[in-house]
Amino acid sequence: MSTADLAPPQDVHITEEETRIQKVGALRAAGHEPYGYTYDKTHAIGEVVTTYALLGPEEHSQDSLRIAGRIVAKRGHGKAIFGNLLDISGNIQFYATINTLGEDVYAHLLGLDVGDIIGIEGKPFRSKRGELTIGIAQITLLTKSLHPLPEKYHGLQNKELRYRRRYVDLIANPDVRDVFKTRSKVIHQIRSMLHEKDFMEVETPVLNTVYGGASARPFTTHHNEMEQDLFLRISLELPLKRLLVGGFERIFEIGHVFRNEGISFKHNPEYTLMEIYQAYADYHDMMRLTETMISSLVHRLHGRYDIVYQGTPLDFTPPFKRLTLSDALQQYAGVSMTASDEDLFQKATALGLESQQAPMRGELINFIYDKAVESHLIQPVFILDYPWETSPLAKRKRDEQTLVERFELIIHKMEVANAFSELNDPIEQHARLVGQEKARESGWDEAHVMDEDFVLALKYGMPPAGGLGIGIDRVVMLLTDQASIRDVLFFPHMRDVHV
Repeated sequence: MSTADLAPPQDVHITEEETRIQKVGALRAAGHEPYGYTYDKTHAIGEVVTTYALLGPEEHSQDSLRIAGRIVAKRGHGKAIFGNLLDISGNIQFYATINTLGEDVYAHLLGLDVGDIIGIEGKPFRSKRGELTIGIAQITLLTKSLHPLPEKYHGLQNKELRYRRRYVDLIANPDVRDVFKTRSKVIHQIRSMLHEKDFMEVETPVLNTVYGGASARPFTTHHNEMEQDLFLRISLELPLKRLLVGGFERIFEIGHVFRNEGISFKHNPEYTLMEIYQAYADYHDMMRLTETMISSLVHRLHGRYDIVYQGTPLDFTPPFKRLTLSDALQQYAGVSMTASDEDLFQKATALGLESQQAPMRGELINFIYDKAVESHLIQPVFILDYPWETSPLAKRKRDEQTLVERFELIIHKMEVANAFSELNDPIEQHARLVGQEKARESGWDEAHVMDEDFVLALKYGMPPAGGLGIGIDRVVMLLTDQASIRDVLFFPHMRDVHV
């Protein structure tokens, strides 16, 4: 088959995709299947780069290798062809001449396009310019690409398009692949650390008849056969606590949760949450576990405790700073947590609260914190002891009954972790959920709902316990220096528009 056999008819209106479709037809007509079934690789490209790193300029190896990947560049030079092949482990140059391949195979290679996936067999050598190269002896087309890749020197820069077509983003931008490789390492290392501490990984339902465990609006769905409305989980908490009742003492789950809320640089409707529960522990134990885990992740990935995130140096050397919510409000908002409801309402209004009627006290405090405090918290810091009204699943503070034993870990103005000494008194838990139901009836649609079965589980007896939730996506953002949660999710949620 010659190069001319692959050339489409001369039609100025033909598109690149149509040209490639015609090539598929020409290949099949010539007896070449453009969509292969398998290829027996001997090496990943990254392995080749490492193994033959010491080859000197114009030095040739006699090893015959078989590699496969996507053509990401191809250029002709007289009777020779240069190009680059990409797989998940790396990128390598290939080289072929008409003399080594013969006219037919050379024409076949010449007719391939950037984006095609091929297997090649050949020997590695170092070019005059010092680039490690595979000299092609044989070539196999494995997948014909019908849609052209972005222009090679500019890649895929449009962020909106990158999020919608992540598969192209991953081809065009090596740094993006590295982010997701790091994400996988982070989750693997978290699991390893918890397994070393005798925590058992469990799985709980995504679909629930009652949603709970957080202040959030759910997504709803319907089971046709059972004629039953269901909710996608907004938290992992309540099923995991039931397992504490059942006798498991150290458990964790890493899973997707779904919250019907807005989108921002740190929010996506679907995200990855890890929750950890330890019987006979409290929020102080969870604090120590959290700082050990986060600081260890930083050190394992970067070899040190100090990193730079979005231009700001961060120090993860344990222990992290502890600061009560009361002291934080006084320091950054100039208001006391013991101020009157009226004073809190006036402060919140001055900060932009749009309400003619004051929300409950805890919500006012949370609003002031969100507007006037969190933006000042850059270095890792535990904010401790929250109003009991806004934490219906947490145990009251031992020496101050208006507060609960709860902390949030804040890093670079962003909540990364949330933990409680878990409430295990079924009578108080029921009363708290009744209060949440009343708040819901008065218009707070993110209030917790009543879960009678959870209260029943507590009546059988749940041991004292510490519980911890960590937003995996936000941890990955920090560890990979990504400004938006969309940059650490393979497929972030996007508005449904035509692109």
